[in-house]
Amino acid sequence: MSALSMERFFGGAPQVHESAPGRVNLLGEHTDYNDGYMLPVATPQRTEVALAASRDGHFNLYSATLDASVRFAPAEAAPPGFASYIEGCIRMVEAEGFSVPPLRVYVSTALPVGAGLSSSAALEVAMLRALRTLLALPFDDVALARMAQRAEIAYAKVNCGIMDQMAASLADTGHMLFIDARTLSYQLCEIPTDSEMIVVDSGVPRSLAASKYNERRAECDEAARRLGVPTLRDVADPDSVEALPAPLRQRARHVVRENARVLEAVGGVGARRFGELMNESHASLRDDYEVSIPALDYLTDYLRVQPDVYGARLTGAGFCGACVALCRKGAAARAGAAALARFNAGGMQGSLLIPVLSHSEDNNE
Repeated sequence: MSALSMERFFGGAPQVHESAPGRVNLLGEHTDYNDGYMLPVATPQRTEVALAASRDGHFNLYSATLDASVRFAPAEAAPPGFASYIEGCIRMVEAEGFSVPPLRVYVSTALPVGAGLSSSAALEVAMLRALRTLLALPFDDVALARMAQRAEIAYAKVNCGIMDQMAASLADTGHMLFIDARTLSYQLCEIPTDSEMIVVDSGVPRSLAASKYNERRAECDEAARRLGVPTLRDVADPDSVEALPAPLRQRARHVVRENARVLEAVGGVGARRFGELMNESHASLRDDYEVSIPALDYLTDYLRVQPDVYGARLTGAGFCGACVALCRKGAAARAGAAALARFNAGGMQGSLLIPVLSHSEDNNE
């Protein structure tokens, strides 16, 4: 069965059409909910949301990607699934004192769902942008990111940090976005000169990511409590985490060192050192944070042995999804294809997701 066209769903053109990108995180994994630092970049692939007034007094939602429809009354809760993210955005706007009329909502995405590229945050930010445009809401892009985060926590039940929503709301495809989770200050930074990135999907679907994410966050909170600091960002002596019992010791070690890696990268390093920091990050996510899986380890190994790859790591919460590699400019597609061929020769079903994200002196999108 083919998906409904937008024109057929609305019976014409929508009133509003907005979009938001996914994100690839280069460094700073699992640091955002510890008030730390992150370094994502936006994906070329985006999630699209179109809106129009509903004629039947109900919210009518349609996902072209899933070919799925949902209908619920304004006072009712949406069912689980993609509708819960949309309802969460509606309720966040209402919580700010604005009335949201019943709407028809059409969603489509070029982002692979469950690949660790933050398709959920892209949906939330695109929906909030559409509501902002439709209702002339007075929220800036940082406010939208915060509302999107609250929507995911309250309605998707993922106790997430702010990185994915900040990236979807503020990042572009030509720069890294340096984010301070505590202050929500941000800065666009250049990708290392003469380098470009390739993103490769392992093909492993989402399974434990949500439950383990919440578990890791609770472990970090307990580690901070035992160290007597508000969050792990506040650890002044990295060696102090070694006094913690396992697994809190390993979780805190990852966060403290990952923050240091982000700050070093933002301070200005060449492509080779940036790649080394990515490799260190993956090893830490594998050994200390324990969110990698064999498929992601194999894929990053196959990427690293390519002669023009500086470094590679998983991107996203872990347990599934994609890896990102920093490569010599002009070599990313070739390196990614070679690594993917080795990976799939072992019986896996990986794929190239993003051909190239590159440093460009005149890319100011």
